[in-house]
Amino acid sequence: MAIRLESLSAVAALDFDTIIDVRAPAEYAEDHIPGAISLPVLDDEERARVGTIYKQVSPFDARKIGAALVAKNASTHLQGPLADKPGAWRPLVYCWRGGQRSGSFAVILQQIGWRVETVQGGYKSWRHLVVDALYDAAFPCPVVVLDGNTGSAKTDVLKLLPDRGVQVLDLEGLANHRGSLFGGMGDQPSQKAFEGRLAMATARLDPGRPVVVEAESAKVGNCRLPPKLWRAMVAAPRIAIAAPRAARAEYLTRAYADLTVDPDRLDAIVASLRPAHAGEVIANWRALVATGQFTALADGLMEHHYDPRYGKHRARMEVPLTEIAAERLGESDLPALADRVAAAVGKVI
Repeated sequence: MAIRLESLSAVAALDFDTIIDVRAPAEYAEDHIPGAISLPVLDDEERARVGTIYKQVSPFDARKIGAALVAKNASTHLQGPLADKPGAWRPLVYCWRGGQRSGSFAVILQQIGWRVETVQGGYKSWRHLVVDALYDAAFPCPVVVLDGNTGSAKTDVLKLLPDRGVQVLDLEGLANHRGSLFGGMGDQPSQKAFEGRLAMATARLDPGRPVVVEAESAKVGNCRLPPKLWRAMVAAPRIAIAAPRAARAEYLTRAYADLTVDPDRLDAIVASLRPAHAGEVIANWRALVATGQFTALADGLMEHHYDPRYGKHRARMEVPLTEIAAERLGESDLPALADRVAAAVGKVI
């Protein structure tokens, strides 16, 4: 039996013991239904081979060879990751769209006695829901942007807001990136996977309440924001944390500790700024990296690189702006700062 994915909320409510993506590993790596595990019935090379035979020889020969490969790989899964599944185990299986791969695997599982179901339209039905939510429908909530110059603790404050009854959308968390040249936090999701995460997070929002997002450019690392969300952010009222540069430099040193323990990586990022700054400025910053003067480096980067760019960007904005002054940004100072931001959210919408 095939189930139909009617909405993102229905995806979140799927009640199966395991969701199995039987597509090739490269397809799964690019994007998949949330919570799905990868048990490919054709690996990347096998999928390409069957596709070539389908086009260059005949569909019949392709299906015959494909069936043999599916049976071989299904046997591997049954003797491996599925070996301990009990009789009451209830899986949901999907492939790309047509259902041949998922249908073949599902038949084998059904013959064993498991109550297996497939997804009508496969992965494409999930992707259709994501595109509808992010590119066709209007963004559902009033938006408030949490702004402030680099180092003003916006990310940490944003994470404290839900405990204060404020609805947030953590774009940097969804993109696994801190939104600057220095902001990498490991591998980012693909664009499609980012959009899937964003669509699910958006579906969980209450449309009757404002949502706070951190000020970003149109891209968070390599992940592009959907145009409707970006336009909503550009037009949204802003709450800006205003903190002295010295306090922000200390905060950045603490927040980017993963970079300060890897001077070679930090030096390479600083060196990449050469097209935007004079050679002597870059040389001075690299010397600060080499001597471990990370707070001084943060201060210099804000003074000459980040703050001037923020200033030019803000000068072009014509939206309501509420400033919240913060003299200190230590860990113990952030809860009170979050209290003040939360109180301001209700006043700007």
